Amino acid sequence: MEKKDFEAWLDNISITFLSLTDLQKNETLDHLISLSGAVQLRHLSNNLEILLKRDFLKLLPLELSFYLLKWLDPQTLLTCCLVSKQWNKVISACTEVWQTACKNLGWQIDDSVQDPLHWKKVYLKAILRMKQLKDHEAFETSSLIGHSARVYALYYRDGLLCTGSDDLSAKLWDVSTGQCIYGIQTHTCAAVKFDEQKLVTGSFDNTVACWEWSSGAKTQHFRGHTGAVFSVDYNDELDILVSGSADFTVKVWALSTGTCLNTLTGHTEWVTKVVLQKCKVKSLMHSPGDYILLSADKYEIKIWPIGREINCKCLKTLSVSEDRSISLQPRLHFDGKYIVCSSALGLYQWDFASYDILRVIKPPDFSNVSLLGFGEIFALLFDNRYLYIMDLRTEKLISRWPLPEYRKSKRGSSFLAGEVSWLNGLNGQNDMGLVFATSMPDHSIHLVLWKEHS
Repeated sequence: MEKKDFEAWLDNISITFLSLTDLQKNETLDHLISLSGAVQLRHLSNNLEILLKRDFLKLLPLELSFYLLKWLDPQTLLTCCLVSKQWNKVISACTEVWQTACKNLGWQIDDSVQDPLHWKKVYLKAILRMKQLKDHEAFETSSLIGHSARVYALYYRDGLLCTGSDDLSAKLWDVSTGQCIYGIQTHTCAAVKFDEQKLVTGSFDNTVACWEWSSGAKTQHFRGHTGAVFSVDYNDELDILVSGSADFTVKVWALSTGTCLNTLTGHTEWVTKVVLQKCKVKSLMHSPGDYILLSADKYEIKIWPIGREINCKCLKTLSVSEDRSISLQPRLHFDGKYIVCSSALGLYQWDFASYDILRVIKPPDFSNVSLLGFGEIFALLFDNRYLYIMDLRTEKLISRWPLPEYRKSKRGSSFLAGEVSWLNGLNGQNDMGLVFATSMPDHSIHLVLWKEHS
C-alpha cells in the first residue's frame, strides 16, 4: 500500500476506533494481536513497557514529586525508597515529608533544621521507639532500697528523687545510679518538695518544716495547722510557701520567716493538693505572669490569686458534679493554661482563661484510672495493674506497662511521674530517665525507666 493511501486508511481506522466502546476496543486489539507475528509482538512489548512503567518521580519537577509524596504514609515511603537509587534520592531529599511523618508519630519538630537526611533518621528512630511502646518493650524497672518504714511522700526533679518516710527520715536519690546522695532525720513525711539547697516537708504531726540538705539542720518550722499536712509548694521569688491540710484549710506562709500570712478557707474535705504556678493566659481575673494557687479536695478545685497581695479571695471553684456524687482523683495538673484532673467520669480539662470545660476524655474502664501527667501530645495514666500512655490527639491508649502490687494512697502522694517533657512530644533525647515511681509495701521504691535506644 502506498504511503499516502496508508495514512488515509490509518486516519479512518483511528476515527472509527475512537468511536468504539471500551469493550469493543479491547476486542479489536485482541483480534489485531492474534494476527500479529513475532516482529509486531516484540514491538508491542517494548513500547508497552515504556508507556506503562514511566518513572514519574524522574520525569516530574522536584516540587511536584514532593507534593505527591506527602500523600503517602511513612511505611509506604520507606518501601518506595527501595524501588531505585533515584527514588531513594528524591524521597530522602523531601524534608517536609519526613517532618510530617515524625509529627504524626508524636515527635517534636524543630523547623529550623532543614536537613532531610536528619529527619529521615529521626523518623526511623521514632518508629522504632513507637513500636517498642506498642509492644510493651520501651521500659525497664528498678528499685531503691533504704527506708525501714512505709514511704508516704515522693517528689522528683532533674534526675533526683526525694522520698519521705515514717522512719522519720527523708532521702535524696540519684535515679540513674540508684545511689542515696543525702539522708537526713526529719518528722513523719506526708509531702516533700526540694531544690539544690533545701527540702520542705509536710507532716502528719500537723506542721511544715524546711531543712538544709548539706547539714540536715531544720532551718524553719511552720506551726498552725490542726490536721496532717498532705501537700506543700513554695516559690523563692515570692518568698511564699503554701500548704494543704486535713483541717480543710490552705495556709500561706512567709518562706524565710515561718510567719503565717493567711489561712484560706472554703474547703469541706481534706486538702490533698496545692499547686503554685505562674499564669500564662489573660482573662478578666488574671494576666500572664500572675501567680496562681490551686487547691484540691475530694470534690472541688479552688483557684486563688497569689502575689504581693496575700489577702486573696477565691476566684473560682471547679467540680465535676454539683451534688458531689462524683469525686476527684487525688492528682492535679496545672501548666498555666489548662487545669486537668481525673474522676470516675473521665479526664476533665478546663481552659484556665475562661474556666470552661474543654473536653472530657473517657477511655474504657476509666473508673479506676488516675492521672500522672498531661501534655500537648500524650497523657500518662495508671490504675491498679498498669501504667498507660494515651495519645491525646486520638484519645486512644497506645501503650501499657505492668505494675506490681504497690502501696495504695488515697491522697495520691505515694506515686508520681518522672520526666514529663516527652508528654509534649518525643524528640529522641527526652525519652530517657524516670517515667514513674511508687512506694511498695516492703518500704522500697519501684521505678519504671525508659530503656536506652537500640
